[in-house]
Amino acid sequence: MSILDRFAVTDQVAIVTGAGRGLGAATAVALAEAGSDVLISARTQKQLDRVADAVRATGRRCLVVPADLSDLDAVAGLAQAAYDEFGRLDTVVNNVGGTFPTEFLKTTNDFLNEAFSFNVTTAHALSVAAVPLMLSSAPEAQKSITTISSMMGRTADRGFIAYGTAKAALAHWTKMAAQDLSPKVRVNGIYVGSIMTSALEYVAGQPEMMAQLEGKTPLGRVGEPEDIAAAVLYLSSQAGQYVTGKMLEVDGGIQQPTLDLGFPDVS
Repeated sequence: MSILDRFAVTDQVAIVTGAGRGLGAATAVALAEAGSDVLISARTQKQLDRVADAVRATGRRCLVVPADLSDLDAVAGLAQAAYDEFGRLDTVVNNVGGTFPTEFLKTTNDFLNEAFSFNVTTAHALSVAAVPLMLSSAPEAQKSITTISSMMGRTADRGFIAYGTAKAALAHWTKMAAQDLSPKVRVNGIYVGSIMTSALEYVAGQPEMMAQLEGKTPLGRVGEPEDIAAAVLYLSSQAGQYVTGKMLEVDGGIQQPTLDLGFPDVS
């Protein structure tokens, strides 16, 4: 096997959540280019259809499942849907998540609970449903779960008490799940830095904010969705076969928050 062959996931099956655009879309296409059939899910049918066209253009199959992924039954059901369609399941990419920045005193208990559920419990629900199906099919193939966390889960800044706490919890969930599921299923995650997706559209239109963000990033630029997709492929393939329970930092080298959102002192 050549070194490039280790990055192939030929004839495997992957689930990618939050796959209508951005990181999830890029990841679904990357896994297809490397040989995997893919189930993609998000809320918006039209977005998913565009991603499905890109997946199918690689010659691989794609199952589109529009769903509200804050519904834990819906997210868990993706595992059986993939297995029923493709006859196996090898890879899960828990990409769904996100929470708006909010001032501390405006962060209600419900808001915090929702952030935790959307970023952590969804990953748990899908993974619990997926693992028995992963273990029952093609045991010779790599079995991998990858979570998409954020650099805000390892740093601290104002306004991110809900989001940052949830992403930190997701990172620790990743490490704990890796212990529970070793040696048959590897579990890893990615601390994502500033990536040019829809989440940065407003910032991209503000030259001063973009200059601040890029200036505080050692590599001097924001990342591309394919930067994250490449890391997911590494973790999902035999290239990463000796890696589990780890969080990769794909963030341009940042060690501190890169954008001051201007949240005031409490008063």
